[in-house]
Amino acid sequence: MKQAIRRVGPLLWVLLLISALLLPAPIYAGNDVMGEIQFEGNSHVEKTSGVWVDGAYVGYLKELKGSKKVLLLPGEHVITVRQDGYRDFTERIVVQPGEREVVRVAMEKGPTGPLPDVTATVKIAVNPSRAAVFLDGLFVGHVGEFEGLGRGMLVAPGTHQIKIALPGYQTFETAINPLANQKVEIKTDLVKNGAPLAEPLVNTETRAATPPSVVREAAALPPR
Repeated sequence: MKQAIRRVGPLLWVLLLISALLLPAPIYAGNDVMGEIQFEGNSHVEKTSGVWVDGAYVGYLKELKGSKKVLLLPGEHVITVRQDGYRDFTERIVVQPGEREVVRVAMEKGPTGPLPDVTATVKIAVNPSRAAVFLDGLFVGHVGEFEGLGRGMLVAPGTHQIKIALPGYQTFETAINPLANQKVEIKTDLVKNGAPLAEPLVNTETRAATPPSVVREAAALPPR
């Protein structure tokens, strides 16, 4: 039996070599066809701005590299970069197979109205912290900018719609109605597409179950 294996072995190697030369390699074909988009921004404003490709949010500029780099099919694509208080940056690019296209982003200040005399503070603690935050339909930043000590989003008292979105996860939406000088905290874990909904959160002070959405603090903030 050992002699039979020795005789057949060289023939098998020849057949395998011919197959490797003639058959395509699908593992690498995708990367050969796709083109890469690399983003550059000089200031903190650009680096924390949200990026849309052909109308779909893909992340904020600073993180779009390494395992999160943007790979696109060849052809024309529309890149839009947004930041609260700045004009949208838009650029049309043509992606070539296997090539890298650099998009240099420069944000310009846009017209903004004055802050209201009285505000409320919205703190956001959402996982993953790279998710985009929308206030009343407008992109205002990513979660990491509104969580932690001394951070938060100032809003006018009254009803607001909050949306938190990230590719690969179910979009989270909720409504808030803060009073003047009140602090509101939005706390949840985004649910991956296809995963079951998260269990409700529990307020550690009252032990009351609440939906995994908005936790309101009773204490008002000191007057500004």
